[in-house]
Amino acid sequence: MIFNYPNGKPYRKQEVQKKAPAKKKEIQYSNRGMTLEADLNETNEYYRERGIAVIHKKPTPVQIVSVDYPKRSAAVIKEAYFKQASTTDYNGVYKGKYIDFEAKETRYTSSFPLQNIHEHQISHMEAVMKQEGICFLIIRFTNSEEIFLLDAKRVLEFWNRKEQGGRKSIAKSEIETFGHQIPLGYQPRIDYIKIIDKLYFK
Repeated sequence: MIFNYPNGKPYRKQEVQKKAPAKKKEIQYSNRGMTLEADLNETNEYYRERGIAVIHKKPTPVQIVSVDYPKRSAAVIKEAYFKQASTTDYNGVYKGKYIDFEAKETRYTSSFPLQNIHEHQISHMEAVMKQEGICFLIIRFTNSEEIFLLDAKRVLEFWNRKEQGGRKSIAKSEIETFGHQIPLGYQPRIDYIKIIDKLYFK
């Protein structure tokens, strides 16, 4: 079966394999180098198992192009495209409040490029905020393994600055000032609920 990205470029399995952490690195740094998505999925599972919160990753929408029917009772997808997600990565509920957030990684050491966020995601964040939902961005600087939670209100401020001709990225110093660092732990891996408690449940 062939999967393609929205730009038509074929999805190749080895592209994912290149991102897998080296065995030696895992042993020396206690799973340091795992993707942000993997760490968050593990964290969310921890929350669900203990009844803390119910938060899931939204499935990536797929558009099926070609289907083969070798048998009447079975269909085989031959070609499909990953469609661009129209919202953010994660959503769920915590203490009766709707939670919605996007997770991003960057290899830049001194800034986070705003091109990593799409305009439709900004619109979605605005809509969530209007409904008084809790919305934010989780950013990981991969080189230093630093993780920050940045409230959607701040994200929108930096986005509007860009739209008005300002800088096209958020300086790391700004993220350190207006965001909240999340220490990388063991169980859970990325305990962002502690930050949510501090910011939204005072």
